[in-house]
This record gives sequence, C-alpha cells and structure tokens, in this order.
Amino acid sequence: MNERERLPALELRAVARTYKQGAELLPVLRGASLALFPGEIAALVAPSGAGKSTLLHTAGLLERPDAGEVLLGGRSCGAMSDGQRTEIRRAQLGFVYQFHHLLPEFSALENVMLPQMIAGASKAKARGRAQELLAMVGLAARADHRPARLSGGEQQRVAVVRALANAPRVLLGDEPTGNLDLHTADGVMAVIIDIVRRTGLAALVATHNLDLARRMDRILALEEGRVVERTGEARARA
Repeated sequence: MNERERLPALELRAVARTYKQGAELLPVLRGASLALFPGEIAALVAPSGAGKSTLLHTAGLLERPDAGEVLLGGRSCGAMSDGQRTEIRRAQLGFVYQFHHLLPEFSALENVMLPQMIAGASKAKARGRAQELLAMVGLAARADHRPARLSGGEQQRVAVVRALANAPRVLLGDEPTGNLDLHTADGVMAVIIDIVRRTGLAALVATHNLDLARRMDRILALEEGRVVERTGEARARA
C-alpha cells in the first residue's frame, strides 16, 4: 500500500458550523470528525435538519467551517483561497444530489463530457471517457438520449458518472436515491458501490434509507452536531 492509500481520502477534524437566524445563533456542527479512506463507502444518517447537508457542503469545500479542519489526501484546505478551493472541488471532488440536475438540452454523453471540457480536456478525450463511464453503468445504448427520454434511474446513473468524469478522489452524495422508488434506488446504490469497489474511490452518502445504509461499509450518524459510528449495523457487499 502506498502513502496516498494509507492517508484518509477525506478527513474532518473537530469541524464546527453555526448559522445566524435573526438575533439567534444556531449551532449545527459541534466538533464533527470523521476519516474516510480510499475504496470505502460510508452512509451518513440523521433526521432532517440535523446537519447532513451542512456536513457534506463543508466536506465538499462549498462552505467554510467556523472552526476545525477539512483535509483531502492529508492536505488541509483551511488556508486555501476561494480559487484554490474551486480548483480542488473540480479535480478531487464529485457531487451527486437528490435531483439529477442534468442539462436538458444536452444528451447523456454531452452531460458527462461537459465537466471534463470545463477542466480543460479535449473534446475527443472527454467523449472517450464519457462513453467509457456510461458503458460502466449500462447506458452505452442511451448515450445520445436527452434527459427527458431517460427514466428516473437512468437520469440518476448519468448524474453519478458525471460526478466521476474528472476522476475525483472523493464522491459526496446528498440523498442521491431520495427521489427514486425503492427498486430503482437499490439499483442506483448498487452502481455507486460497484464503482467504489472498482476504482478505489472514497464515498460518503447521506441517506434516510437504512436498508441502503446497511449495504455500505460503515454507518455514521450525526448526533448533536457530532459524528458517531453505529457499529454492527453496516456490512460491505463486494
């Protein structure tokens, strides 16, 4: 195992985040810590309003913590400029949300090509990787279809591989199956787990579905603004 594989892909150290609501302060994260390693997928569970999205946004460098550190591959991101954080997000982080947010005027293939071309890849290189990724999730034959001609599960699979287009270190999922029926959600989660196993990606996935959470390597709960591991509830399925 090389040095990069020994380091956590993502680490939060005593992260705190408080919001202002009028004259009141609302603490959401109160010293949240976690470490996520390459090739690992962890579920993040908590009731609505407990701070799952805040934790994911902070881990994904979309928000700055009020205290604590966010590290990617052992590198602290706290002192980075906004421009550096944007570059890190583009190169090392992939995001999947409850709604697919595909661009309706572009095909599935073009939706997966776009983030690569924004990052500087040539059109030919972006097309080749997009075709490879769509084939990985069984959508090679649907590559030229626009989102309106895809099922909900197909749209979300495109969103997953779009998040992987620039070969990130970490995948962050904010209820990525929350808008799908149970059967389709199970299929999309199977795709995410398979990709983690194949590529060595690290993934943190917020979900309300405990059956899906138990398929992952670990279950992490947010309790009173801190991350607590629920031992014995998750089992990996290779």
